[in-house]
Amino acid sequence: MSLPRLIYSALLYFLLPLILLRLLIKSRKNKGYRLRITERLGSVKTHPKDKKVIWLHAVSVGEAIAAKPLIKRLLQDHPDYALLITSTTPTGLATVKKLFSNQVIQSYFPYDLPSLIQRFMARVDPQLLIIVETEIWPNLYAACAKKNIPLLLVNARLSSKSTRQYLRLKPLVSETLSYATLIAVRSKEDKQHFLSLGASVEKIELTGNIKFDIVVKKEVEKQAKLLKKQWGEKRFVWVAASTHAGEDKIILAIFKRLKQSFPTLLLIIVPRHPERFDDVYQLLTTSHYSVQKRSDKARFQADVDIILGDSMGEMLLWYATANIAFIGGSLVQTGGHNPLEATVLGTPVISGPHTFNFNDIYPPLCHAQIAWIEQDATHIQQRIIKILNLSTNQRRDYKQKCLYFMQQKQGVINKLSAQIKQHL
Repeated sequence: MSLPRLIYSALLYFLLPLILLRLLIKSRKNKGYRLRITERLGSVKTHPKDKKVIWLHAVSVGEAIAAKPLIKRLLQDHPDYALLITSTTPTGLATVKKLFSNQVIQSYFPYDLPSLIQRFMARVDPQLLIIVETEIWPNLYAACAKKNIPLLLVNARLSSKSTRQYLRLKPLVSETLSYATLIAVRSKEDKQHFLSLGASVEKIELTGNIKFDIVVKKEVEKQAKLLKKQWGEKRFVWVAASTHAGEDKIILAIFKRLKQSFPTLLLIIVPRHPERFDDVYQLLTTSHYSVQKRSDKARFQADVDIILGDSMGEMLLWYATANIAFIGGSLVQTGGHNPLEATVLGTPVISGPHTFNFNDIYPPLCHAQIAWIEQDATHIQQRIIKILNLSTNQRRDYKQKCLYFMQQKQGVINKLSAQIKQHL
């Protein structure tokens, strides 16, 4: 073991009790954090002995949803393999369960300590590891290299901020990336960032972003029409998606002002993290508007003003009902979230200024004038007013422009599928 990895492992062993304590503290709002802790310590259930295993890691909700078309392709192309999906968060596991039910094996991702990784690998015995986006775990990567297990980093991304942080640990990061078999990056910028961290140019392939390969089932739009009938088909609908702490109050204040000009406007607000559902609901009930929760499973009233989207895996459904979408994590310095789920449904997208996690997506969207980055609440409100005032023909043209944009960017899954077959 190299000195940088030895120091890293020793520090992680030292911090493990604090990490477990943090899990218990987080479980006060989401009990999922205290369940199945043994999996995080490497004690995953063994897989069916009659099948070899492909292991795919998607850290949380965003990565799990982004990986959906790739997972479907894996199930289609490799029916003789068992597919293990790991996540770090309860919401990540819940999303995978909702999307794929019993088609895949699920587990929490083990902490990156040599003994825990060895225990996990011995029980799973994977033939291939696919990591979605960017999870750089030194001991995991080294264990795969030692066992000759191909490790593919797909949809790999590195923001300028993350790159600067990793550069402080360049000897460790460079060594770790040397163990990867393939680094399939989203953009030229991501490629340059990986090269600056010491990744080998021979291992990097520019494949594009799998988030463009979204397929929306017809059932989603059918369900959306049924919902719109409940609250009124002619009402304007604004979806505020993946909101973070600090954004909900801003959204609510904008909504109050918009109601003066658009009295039938409906707001659907969907917090990013389930542990915030109750807090956001309490905020909404102080607004003196009619509020309903999706989790109540009740029919939406015709006079409902605000819906709290406190359910899992229904974001595409909400976008399908919307006239306009705000993508959260962008009025606070989180870096934004995926706008393409709205775009594929022809829904105009507005974001706050902090979108650095999606630097490869927002510029072409904005250039095509199917998304807008606004600097503050005032400009967001002004943009919403402009979009709500579009004519029926303008809305139809806008939707066609969105669909054309998405079609031009698709095909990434085919490239990744070919790479996976080659390494299996």
